[in-house]
Amino acid sequence: MLAIVTACGTTEETNEAGFASGDGSVTFVPPAERAELPELTGVDLTEQPMSSRDFDAGVLVINIWGSWCPPCRKETPTLVSLSREFEDQGVQFLGIAVRESPAASQAFVQKNDVPYPSFSDEAGKLLLAFTESLPAAAVPTTYVIDRDGKVAARILSEVDETTLRQLIEQELGRR
Repeated sequence: MLAIVTACGTTEETNEAGFASGDGSVTFVPPAERAELPELTGVDLTEQPMSSRDFDAGVLVINIWGSWCPPCRKETPTLVSLSREFEDQGVQFLGIAVRESPAASQAFVQKNDVPYPSFSDEAGKLLLAFTESLPAAAVPTTYVIDRDGKVAARILSEVDETTLRQLIEQELGRR
């Protein structure tokens, strides 16, 4: 399983909108040093049970986001586009909507035609799962999980299309 998860970086700068911005860094973990993606369990935006184990793709991209977060809103078209571009290549995307109600998150997903599911994580508890690998300290943050189910990379801020594409392609080509 390969996964990418998105969240904000460790250098936090909180603005008047209440989000902590990342420092824009990209952390790539060499294959021999990667930690397992912990199982993420909870409910989706329609309050149905969901688990990261439901995603058996070669690559999984996980994006930590909130509709209240300006960088999250700005990166959404890029994530939607890449999710569609890579879906036939065994890459799946998964969101983790933090610090808002499932209804607010669902409205954002519908308005922006987001094709992949998201966890509803109002309290931010799912973010703690990454403590042992690459902690999520800001919103947005994006993780890339490799085919072995290990955390391969983290982007601490709004994703850049070229960078995320390169990380995905690198993991698709690794073996």
